[in-house]
Amino acid sequence: MQTLASQIQPLTRKSVSPPSSQIRIAYFIMIHHKPDVFKAMFEKIYTRDQFYLIHIDRKAKEEFTEEIQQYLIHFANVYILESINIVAGGFSVIQAELNAMEYLLNVTPEWDYFINLSGEDHPLKSQNIIRQFLTMNNGRNYLFYYDQKFYRPDTLKRIQNHFTELSHKISSLIYKRNFMEGVIPYIGGKWFIFTRETCSFLTNNKRVMDFEDYYLHTFLPAESFFQTVLMNTVFKDIIVNDDKRASIEKTFFNKNQYQTSFIESLKGSNQLFIRKVNSETSQNILNYIDKTYLLPLPYVDEIERELKRDDNNDKWS
Repeated sequence: MQTLASQIQPLTRKSVSPPSSQIRIAYFIMIHHKPDVFKAMFEKIYTRDQFYLIHIDRKAKEEFTEEIQQYLIHFANVYILESINIVAGGFSVIQAELNAMEYLLNVTPEWDYFINLSGEDHPLKSQNIIRQFLTMNNGRNYLFYYDQKFYRPDTLKRIQNHFTELSHKISSLIYKRNFMEGVIPYIGGKWFIFTRETCSFLTNNKRVMDFEDYYLHTFLPAESFFQTVLMNTVFKDIIVNDDKRASIEKTFFNKNQYQTSFIESLKGSNQLFIRKVNSETSQNILNYIDKTYLLPLPYVDEIERELKRDDNNDKWS
Protein backbone atom coordinates (compact mmCIF):
# COMPACT_ATOMS: atom_id res chain seq x y z
CA MET A 1 0.00 0.00 0.00
CA GLN A 2 1.13 3.55 -0.67
CA THR A 3 1.36 5.57 2.52
CA LEU A 4 3.59 8.47 1.59
CA ALA A 5 2.67 11.64 3.41
CA SER A 6 4.08 15.07 4.06
CA GLN A 7 4.61 15.97 7.69
CA ILE A 8 3.56 19.48 8.62
CA GLN A 9 6.25 21.30 10.53
CA PRO A 10 4.90 22.35 13.94
CA LEU A 11 5.26 25.63 15.75
CA THR A 12 5.63 25.53 19.52
CA ARG A 13 2.42 25.85 21.50
CA LYS A 14 1.93 25.54 25.25
CA SER A 15 -0.39 22.84 26.48
CA VAL A 16 -1.09 20.98 29.69
CA SER A 17 -0.44 17.27 29.23
CA PRO A 18 -2.62 14.69 30.99
CA PRO A 19 -1.11 12.02 33.25
CA SER A 20 1.34 9.72 31.43
CA SER A 21 -0.63 6.68 32.61
CA GLN A 22 -3.47 7.56 30.23
CA ILE A 23 -3.64 5.93 26.83
CA ARG A 24 -2.83 8.02 23.77
CA ILE A 25 -5.06 8.32 20.73
CA ALA A 26 -4.12 8.51 17.06
CA TYR A 27 -6.92 10.32 15.24
CA PHE A 28 -7.58 9.89 11.54
CA ILE A 29 -9.82 12.59 10.09
CA MET A 30 -11.16 12.56 6.52
CA ILE A 31 -12.29 15.95 5.20
CA HIS A 32 -13.30 17.57 1.94
CA HIS A 33 -15.26 20.73 2.78
CA LYS A 34 -16.53 23.02 5.58
CA PRO A 35 -13.16 24.18 6.95
CA ASP A 36 -14.64 26.14 9.87
CA VAL A 37 -16.57 23.10 11.13
CA PHE A 38 -13.41 21.00 10.93
CA LYS A 39 -11.33 23.61 12.78
CA ALA A 40 -13.85 23.86 15.63
CA MET A 41 -13.77 20.10 16.07
CA PHE A 42 -9.99 19.81 15.72
CA GLU A 43 -9.27 22.34 18.43
CA LYS A 44 -11.52 20.38 20.79
CA ILE A 45 -9.63 17.11 20.31
CA TYR A 46 -6.11 18.47 20.00
CA THR A 47 -3.44 17.81 22.63
CA ARG A 48 0.32 17.99 22.17
CA ASP A 49 0.95 14.41 23.27
CA GLN A 50 -1.41 12.67 20.81
CA PHE A 51 -1.27 12.14 17.05
CA TYR A 52 -3.41 13.44 14.19
CA LEU A 53 -3.46 12.29 10.59
CA ILE A 54 -5.57 14.26 8.11
CA HIS A 55 -6.77 13.10 4.71
CA ILE A 56 -8.03 15.75 2.31
CA ASP A 57 -10.03 14.25 -0.55
CA ARG A 58 -8.26 14.66 -3.87
CA LYS A 59 -11.48 16.19 -5.28
CA ALA A 60 -11.46 18.98 -2.68
CA LYS A 61 -11.13 22.52 -3.99
CA GLU A 62 -7.58 23.85 -4.15
CA GLU A 63 -8.34 26.78 -1.86
CA PHE A 64 -9.80 24.41 0.76
CA THR A 65 -6.70 22.23 0.71
CA GLU A 66 -4.41 25.22 1.03
CA GLU A 67 -6.44 26.69 3.90
CA ILE A 68 -6.32 23.44 5.89
CA GLN A 69 -2.60 22.97 5.30
CA GLN A 70 -1.82 26.50 6.45
CA TYR A 71 -4.04 26.09 9.49
CA LEU A 72 -2.41 22.83 10.62
CA ILE A 73 1.09 24.28 10.50
CA HIS A 74 0.48 25.69 13.98
CA PHE A 75 -0.03 22.27 15.62
CA ALA A 76 2.53 19.67 16.67
CA ASN A 77 2.14 15.95 15.95
CA VAL A 78 -0.07 16.56 12.90
CA TYR A 79 0.47 14.76 9.60
CA ILE A 80 -1.21 14.85 6.21
CA LEU A 81 -1.81 11.57 4.39
CA GLU A 82 -1.26 11.46 0.66
CA SER A 83 -4.63 12.21 -0.92
CA ILE A 84 -6.61 9.62 -2.81
CA ASN A 85 -9.87 10.04 -4.66
CA ILE A 86 -12.72 9.00 -2.34
CA VAL A 87 -15.72 7.54 -4.15
CA ALA A 88 -18.97 7.29 -2.20
CA GLY A 89 -19.92 3.63 -1.81
CA GLY A 90 -16.52 2.35 -2.92
CA PHE A 91 -13.51 0.65 -1.33
CA SER A 92 -11.45 3.84 -1.47
CA VAL A 93 -12.73 4.80 2.02
CA ILE A 94 -11.39 1.52 3.44
CA GLN A 95 -8.14 1.94 1.52
CA ALA A 96 -7.59 5.39 3.01
CA GLU A 97 -8.20 4.02 6.52
CA LEU A 98 -5.82 1.09 6.02
CA ASN A 99 -3.22 3.49 4.65
CA ALA A 100 -3.73 5.69 7.70
CA MET A 101 -3.30 2.79 10.13
CA GLU A 102 -0.11 1.69 8.42
CA TYR A 103 1.25 5.22 8.33
CA LEU A 104 0.57 5.89 12.01
CA LEU A 105 1.99 2.52 13.05
CA ASN A 106 5.22 3.48 11.29
CA VAL A 107 5.29 7.05 12.58
CA THR A 108 5.44 6.22 16.28
CA PRO A 109 4.88 3.42 18.79
CA GLU A 110 3.46 5.92 21.28
CA TRP A 111 -0.27 5.54 20.63
CA ASP A 112 -2.73 2.95 21.88
CA TYR A 113 -6.01 3.63 20.04
CA PHE A 114 -6.99 4.63 16.49
CA ILE A 115 -10.19 6.66 16.07
CA ASN A 116 -11.64 7.63 12.69
CA LEU A 117 -13.63 10.84 12.35
CA SER A 118 -15.17 12.97 9.63
CA GLY A 119 -14.85 16.74 9.45
CA GLU A 120 -18.38 17.11 10.84
CA ASP A 121 -17.91 15.03 13.97
CA HIS A 122 -17.60 16.66 17.36
CA PRO A 123 -16.49 15.38 20.78
CA LEU A 124 -19.18 15.11 23.44
CA LYS A 125 -16.55 15.02 26.17
CA SER A 126 -13.12 16.48 26.81
CA GLN A 127 -10.02 14.59 25.73
CA ASN A 128 -9.21 13.89 29.35
CA ILE A 129 -12.57 12.15 29.89
CA ILE A 130 -12.38 10.25 26.59
CA ARG A 131 -8.88 9.05 27.43
CA GLN A 132 -9.93 8.04 30.94
CA PHE A 133 -12.72 5.94 29.44
CA LEU A 134 -10.41 4.17 27.00
CA THR A 135 -7.76 3.69 29.68
CA MET A 136 -10.32 1.95 31.91
CA ASN A 137 -11.44 -0.20 28.98
CA ASN A 138 -8.04 -0.68 27.39
CA GLY A 139 -7.97 -3.64 24.98
CA ARG A 140 -11.52 -3.36 23.69
CA ASN A 141 -12.58 -2.40 20.17
CA TYR A 142 -15.71 -0.38 19.50
CA LEU A 143 -17.85 -0.65 16.36
CA PHE A 144 -21.42 -1.54 15.45
CA TYR A 145 -21.98 -4.97 13.94
CA TYR A 146 -24.90 -7.21 13.00
CA ASP A 147 -25.10 -10.61 11.38
CA GLN A 148 -25.89 -9.45 7.84
CA LYS A 149 -27.83 -12.52 6.71
CA PHE A 150 -29.94 -12.64 9.86
CA TYR A 151 -30.66 -8.97 10.57
CA ARG A 152 -30.06 -7.21 7.23
CA PRO A 153 -30.80 -9.68 4.40
CA ASP A 154 -32.01 -6.70 2.35
CA THR A 155 -28.36 -5.60 2.05
CA LEU A 156 -26.86 -8.89 0.83
CA LYS A 157 -26.82 -7.71 -2.78
CA ARG A 158 -24.06 -5.32 -1.74
CA ILE A 159 -21.69 -8.25 -1.25
CA GLN A 160 -23.21 -10.91 -3.53
CA ASN A 161 -22.82 -8.74 -6.62
CA HIS A 162 -19.50 -7.72 -8.13
CA PHE A 163 -19.12 -3.93 -8.27
CA THR A 164 -16.33 -1.88 -9.81
CA GLU A 165 -15.23 1.47 -8.41
CA LEU A 166 -14.52 3.99 -11.16
CA SER A 167 -12.84 7.38 -10.75
CA HIS A 168 -16.01 9.20 -9.65
CA LYS A 169 -18.71 6.55 -9.22
CA ILE A 170 -19.54 2.86 -8.91
CA SER A 171 -20.00 1.11 -12.25
CA SER A 172 -23.56 0.09 -13.15
CA LEU A 173 -22.16 -3.10 -14.74
CA ILE A 174 -22.55 -5.76 -12.00
CA TYR A 175 -22.81 -9.53 -11.85
CA LYS A 176 -23.45 -12.14 -9.16
CA ARG A 177 -20.72 -14.15 -7.45
CA ASN A 178 -20.25 -16.49 -4.49
CA PHE A 179 -19.41 -15.00 -1.11
CA MET A 180 -16.20 -15.95 0.72
CA GLU A 181 -16.28 -19.60 1.76
CA GLY A 182 -16.56 -20.24 5.49
CA VAL A 183 -17.05 -16.54 6.31
CA ILE A 184 -20.10 -15.02 8.03
CA PRO A 185 -20.87 -11.55 6.60
CA TYR A 186 -21.47 -8.71 9.04
CA ILE A 187 -22.71 -5.17 8.61
CA GLY A 188 -22.75 -2.08 10.79
CA GLY A 189 -21.45 1.48 10.51
CA LYS A 190 -18.43 3.40 9.23
CA TRP A 191 -17.11 4.56 12.60
CA PHE A 192 -14.85 2.72 15.02
CA ILE A 193 -12.28 2.82 17.79
CA PHE A 194 -9.52 0.20 17.36
CA THR A 195 -6.57 -0.82 19.50
CA ARG A 196 -3.07 -0.51 18.09
CA GLU A 197 -2.84 -4.32 18.02
CA THR A 198 -6.00 -4.47 15.90
CA CYS A 199 -4.60 -1.93 13.44
CA SER A 200 -1.38 -3.92 13.18
CA PHE A 201 -3.39 -7.08 12.43
CA LEU A 202 -5.51 -5.32 9.79
CA THR A 203 -2.46 -4.00 7.94
CA ASN A 204 -0.06 -6.95 8.27
CA ASN A 205 -2.04 -10.19 8.34
CA LYS A 206 -2.11 -12.12 5.06
CA ARG A 207 -5.62 -13.42 5.74
CA VAL A 208 -6.90 -9.84 5.75
CA MET A 209 -5.67 -9.48 2.17
CA ASP A 210 -8.24 -12.11 1.12
CA PHE A 211 -10.98 -9.92 2.60
CA GLU A 212 -9.51 -6.88 0.83
CA ASP A 213 -9.53 -8.67 -2.52
CA TYR A 214 -13.20 -9.61 -2.10
CA TYR A 215 -14.54 -6.39 -0.57
CA LEU A 216 -12.71 -4.33 -3.16
CA HIS A 217 -15.65 -5.16 -5.44
CA THR A 218 -18.57 -4.73 -3.04
CA PHE A 219 -20.95 -1.82 -2.52
CA LEU A 220 -20.63 0.29 0.65
CA PRO A 221 -17.81 -1.83 2.12
CA ALA A 222 -17.19 0.90 4.73
CA GLU A 223 -20.25 -0.47 6.54
CA SER A 224 -19.17 -4.11 6.50
CA PHE A 225 -15.47 -4.72 5.78
CA PHE A 226 -14.03 -4.24 9.27
CA GLN A 227 -17.04 -5.93 10.90
CA THR A 228 -16.66 -9.02 8.72
CA VAL A 229 -12.89 -9.26 9.13
CA LEU A 230 -12.84 -8.88 12.89
CA MET A 231 -15.94 -10.95 13.66
CA ASN A 232 -14.45 -13.88 11.75
CA THR A 233 -11.22 -13.86 13.77
CA VAL A 234 -10.22 -14.04 17.44
CA PHE A 235 -10.78 -10.28 17.62
CA LYS A 236 -14.52 -10.91 17.90
CA ASP A 237 -14.02 -11.54 21.62
CA ILE A 238 -12.87 -7.97 22.34
CA ILE A 239 -15.45 -6.05 20.29
CA VAL A 240 -18.05 -3.92 22.03
CA ASN A 241 -21.09 -3.54 19.77
CA ASP A 242 -21.07 0.27 19.90
CA ASP A 243 -19.15 2.86 17.90
CA LYS A 244 -19.41 5.49 20.69
CA ARG A 245 -21.12 7.96 18.35
CA ALA A 246 -24.42 9.71 18.82
CA SER A 247 -25.98 10.71 15.51
CA ILE A 248 -28.27 13.64 14.78
CA GLU A 249 -30.92 12.53 12.32
CA LYS A 250 -32.63 14.75 9.80
CA THR A 251 -36.16 15.46 10.92
CA PHE A 252 -38.96 17.37 9.25
CA PHE A 253 -41.72 17.06 11.83
CA ASN A 254 -41.86 17.75 15.58
CA LYS A 255 -38.35 19.19 15.66
CA ASN A 256 -38.71 20.43 19.24
CA GLN A 257 -39.89 17.01 20.37
CA TYR A 258 -36.96 15.37 18.56
CA GLN A 259 -34.45 17.72 20.20
CA THR A 260 -35.85 16.97 23.65
CA SER A 261 -35.82 13.23 23.01
CA PHE A 262 -32.29 13.35 21.60
CA ILE A 263 -30.95 15.25 24.61
CA GLU A 264 -32.63 12.76 26.94
CA SER A 265 -30.92 9.92 25.09
CA LEU A 266 -27.53 11.62 25.55
CA LYS A 267 -28.07 11.93 29.30
CA GLY A 268 -28.15 8.19 29.78
CA SER A 269 -25.44 7.22 27.29
CA ASN A 270 -21.66 7.07 27.38
CA GLN A 271 -21.17 8.15 23.79
CA LEU A 272 -17.90 9.98 23.12
CA PHE A 273 -18.61 11.80 19.85
CA ILE A 274 -21.57 13.19 17.96
CA ARG A 275 -22.05 12.99 14.19
CA LYS A 276 -23.09 15.73 11.77
CA VAL A 277 -22.58 18.86 13.83
CA ASN A 278 -22.79 21.95 11.64
CA SER A 279 -24.40 25.38 11.30
CA GLU A 280 -27.86 23.80 11.12
CA THR A 281 -27.54 21.89 14.40
CA SER A 282 -30.14 22.81 17.04
CA GLN A 283 -28.88 25.40 19.51
CA ASN A 284 -30.53 23.44 22.31
CA ILE A 285 -28.40 20.42 21.47
CA LEU A 286 -25.24 22.53 21.21
CA ASN A 287 -25.99 24.18 24.56
CA TYR A 288 -26.43 20.77 26.19
CA ILE A 289 -23.10 19.55 24.79
CA ASP A 290 -21.31 22.66 26.09
CA LYS A 291 -22.93 22.34 29.52
CA THR A 292 -21.98 18.67 29.96
CA TYR A 293 -18.62 18.69 28.16
CA LEU A 294 -16.57 18.43 31.36
CA LEU A 295 -19.00 16.25 33.32
CA PRO A 296 -18.05 12.58 33.88
CA LEU A 297 -19.56 9.91 31.66
CA PRO A 298 -22.51 8.06 33.20
CA TYR A 299 -21.89 4.41 34.00
CA VAL A 300 -23.37 2.08 31.39
CA ASP A 301 -23.34 -1.71 31.69
CA GLU A 302 -22.29 -2.44 28.10
CA ILE A 303 -22.92 -6.18 28.34
CA GLU A 304 -26.49 -5.63 29.55
CA ARG A 305 -27.05 -3.04 26.83
CA GLU A 306 -25.88 -5.46 24.13
CA LEU A 307 -28.21 -8.14 25.45
CA LYS A 308 -31.13 -5.71 25.30
CA ARG A 309 -30.19 -4.72 21.76
CA ASP A 310 -30.07 -8.37 20.71
CA ASP A 311 -33.51 -8.93 22.25
CA ASN A 312 -34.92 -5.98 20.32
CA ASN A 313 -33.38 -7.22 17.07
CA ASP A 314 -34.89 -10.66 17.61
CA LYS A 315 -38.33 -9.12 17.95
CA TRP A 316 -38.04 -7.44 14.56
CA SER A 317 -36.39 -10.27 12.66
